[in-house]
Amino acid sequence: MPVVNRFADLAPAIAEWRRDLHAHPEILFETHRTSALVAEKLRGFGCDEVATGIGRTGVVGVIRGRTAASGRVVGLRADMDALPIAEATGLPWASATRGAMHACGHDGHTAMLLGAAQYLAETRHFDGTAVVIFQPAEEGGGGGREMVEDGMMERFGIQEVYGMHNMPGLPVGDFHVRPGPMLASSDTIAIRVTGCGGHAAQPHNTVDPVVAASAIVLALQSIVARNADPLKPAVVSITSVRTESNAFNVIPGRVDLRGTARTLDADTRDLIETRVRALAEATAAAYGATAEVDYVRTYPVTVNAAAEAGFAARVAADVVGAARVSADAPPVMGAEDFSFMLQSRPGAFVFVGNGTTAALHHPEYDFNDDLIPVGCSYWTRLVETAMPAQ
Repeated sequence: MPVVNRFADLAPAIAEWRRDLHAHPEILFETHRTSALVAEKLRGFGCDEVATGIGRTGVVGVIRGRTAASGRVVGLRADMDALPIAEATGLPWASATRGAMHACGHDGHTAMLLGAAQYLAETRHFDGTAVVIFQPAEEGGGGGREMVEDGMMERFGIQEVYGMHNMPGLPVGDFHVRPGPMLASSDTIAIRVTGCGGHAAQPHNTVDPVVAASAIVLALQSIVARNADPLKPAVVSITSVRTESNAFNVIPGRVDLRGTARTLDADTRDLIETRVRALAEATAAAYGATAEVDYVRTYPVTVNAAAEAGFAARVAADVVGAARVSADAPPVMGAEDFSFMLQSRPGAFVFVGNGTTAALHHPEYDFNDDLIPVGCSYWTRLVETAMPAQ
């Protein structure tokens, strides 16, 4: 059961939708143009119901099969938001919005699910209900959580839910999935180190927060190296160091550190939070300074249900062949707020190859339009296989 032939005809139009979305990126929940475009197309396709404003700016389309004897309802999710990055591709469809770009391929995800929705609404060759979910604010805003808390699963009767993300570096159309943890949790770390500033030529009259903060950065690296179980992946990264002064001859009064922590299990997550707080406070005190730690848990671990992960792998194999599907791929330490949907309903999240493009979140990244027929076929075959026509 290879790539659906219909998508060879639809691919140029879907690519045009994608490039239009790419040229008009929108951040977090501000996906007003994108959401309106998605809703307009879903209505034009003849979806049985189109709901807007779910989780603020999310859009949901309902497509009923020819029959509904199975009583099954399957959700398919795509993310719509862009990133606050200045684009450097120079492409004809490059971002026309200053300081924003689709650097993660959400334009492609949205376009592929729209293509699948058009096909499913045309054919309806399944027994049950397909719910297409277009989510805002994946990039740090928790749009998935907002849609779940808005009652989406209950309102549309969704019983299982599936997500997909492109992956640069994998050959176009190769699929990666696994049961259990697929992506890591994501926590933010903010540490304010306060000392006593003064003249850089008289450091003995100060409590230097720069020295204390530098020691904290190094001390935090010992958490993964010496506290965490080496068989349980974890990351602690301090990514920003800022002071209140840019002068060469001033010791500032405070330093702000920012970073992130990633884990694949709850125990390690608890350990990291405890150790970040203890090390920051004790290290600052050793230098005569103080440290205030703001540790915020943002996205939970993305956990694929075993049965649904196996099903997703079989569907992918039907589309591209078993040799191009890894059903037990290694987890990724990035994070996804599709995790909130998987906490609410069983399902699976897959990666599909985007070829040799720039990395995700890179200013030269662009979604590979060659992936469109594969992604659309995966979505439609998933629905038709989960709910075969009677």
